[in-house]
Amino acid sequence: MTNRSDFLVKIENAGIFRSSKWLVRDVSLEVSQGQIVTLIGPNGSGKTTTAKMVLNILKPDEGFVISNTGRVAYVPQKINVDWTMPLRVFDFMKITGDLSENDMKENLRLTGVERLIYSELRNLSGGEFQRVLIARAIAKKPELLVLDEPVQGVDFNGEIALYNLIKQISDTLNCGILLISHDIHFVMSSTDHVICLNGHICCSGSPSSVAKNPSYIELFGEHTASTLSLYKHHHDHSHGADGRIEK
Repeated sequence: MTNRSDFLVKIENAGIFRSSKWLVRDVSLEVSQGQIVTLIGPNGSGKTTTAKMVLNILKPDEGFVISNTGRVAYVPQKINVDWTMPLRVFDFMKITGDLSENDMKENLRLTGVERLIYSELRNLSGGEFQRVLIARAIAKKPELLVLDEPVQGVDFNGEIALYNLIKQISDTLNCGILLISHDIHFVMSSTDHVICLNGHICCSGSPSSVAKNPSYIELFGEHTASTLSLYKHHHDHSHGADGRIEK
């Protein structure tokens, strides 16, 4: 996939076998510093399973994983929160580590939600909550950031804003990002390398080459591929934390 030798994590011909079947097999990928790699595929294609191999949560039943960093942060697809509890963003940020208020504000500022530091989680929109989750993850100053379906439950404008934020984080922190998604419309324009997964790697390469690949078109349809190949997000405005346009 890349000639770089300074990879943060590398998976080679890896697979997970459970309940008499392969959940995913023959997966190879690398993520290097400053690089965004996107895993796409339908539900049940093995994207989260692959991420768990990257995170060393699951050991591969074949193949291997090599990690060159201990500074890894993860934003899972789902997180269990008791929404009846009066939990503030300030308190939530401190659950997984002892952060100073200045560190909290710095990372919430980077994700555009510093003003919400004393707000209750249950009052946040979907996009605001995702930004808080990302802020909590990058507070660990990771070299590798793994994001599993980061725009889930976010509206259309919020998706665009979050994908732009992910690119900004990559540029600002110079960390490697493994981004997992089944919604590929907006992921692709800022992605360095795309891997299309459906139990195995169907195709991989640059966004434009994947969009034209017959395996990708067969999996997602010609209409999606056409939309994807044409998509470039240029604008003369910015998006707020809730996705609304700000001049």
